[in-house]
Amino acid sequence: MTSQLLQKFIVKEHIKNALKEDIGYGDITTDFLIDEDETLTAKLNTRQDGILCGIDIVEEVFKTLSKDVRIEKYFKDGDEIKKGDTLAVIHGNARAILTGERTALNYIQRLSAIATETKKYQDAIGSSKARITDTRKTTPNFRMFEKYAVLTGGARLHRFNLSDCIMLKDNHIQFAGSITNAINKIRQQLSHTHKIEVECDTIEQVKEAISVKADIIMLDNMDCETMKKCVELIDNKAIIEASGNVTLETIGEIAKTGVDVISSSAIAAKAKTLDIGLDM
Repeated sequence: MTSQLLQKFIVKEHIKNALKEDIGYGDITTDFLIDEDETLTAKLNTRQDGILCGIDIVEEVFKTLSKDVRIEKYFKDGDEIKKGDTLAVIHGNARAILTGERTALNYIQRLSAIATETKKYQDAIGSSKARITDTRKTTPNFRMFEKYAVLTGGARLHRFNLSDCIMLKDNHIQFAGSITNAINKIRQQLSHTHKIEVECDTIEQVKEAISVKADIIMLDNMDCETMKKCVELIDNKAIIEASGNVTLETIGEIAKTGVDVISSSAIAAKAKTLDIGLDM
């Protein structure tokens, strides 16, 4: 694998579980139709333009089912692909290729879709200093792959899980009574290695977050004019993140407000499957 996010032993285990789910007690269509020693050659073709992501995972799926499967790859993750391109040629045990086809395509179609959508958002902000990041709105048990796809599409990553960073959302603040109360209590136990982020809906909350020295201030669902005022108010005292209502249509204007980070769940949650198929 090409990223520190995709540790090979974890990927192998994930693929095994995915194949267990799909195969069950056996691929009765393929096994009853094809002899054990038969071989075939197939092409992995894209029927849409996009950014490729997951080609090494496809190889791992087939090799999990048969060590005799060979794959000749013509593109690597992060490459732009065009409708009609042959991404790879796969040759080997026919049962393994036909049985693993759907699982392999599920990985590469989903990851390429996210990488493609992410690239659109990254391109939409041009040379802005703002960094596009993902969120924790990911598919359960698929987060490391989706975050890898976000990186492949050219964006950065938000926290991986709840233990990475303190993030005070509206419900936390309401429970604590105020931003100040919440941060003061948390700092009594917080490791020096962790940052504190506060979700702010109003300028008043931003002022309070500044006063208690929050490391990151999230401007949540604010209009661009209000965000500009908050950027001036914060004045480099904290990292500024914009979130909420981030679309391809709005992200350019958001980037112009001067924020440091723009987080969006859309790059993963709303990415439509990229049409990639296996043709005999």
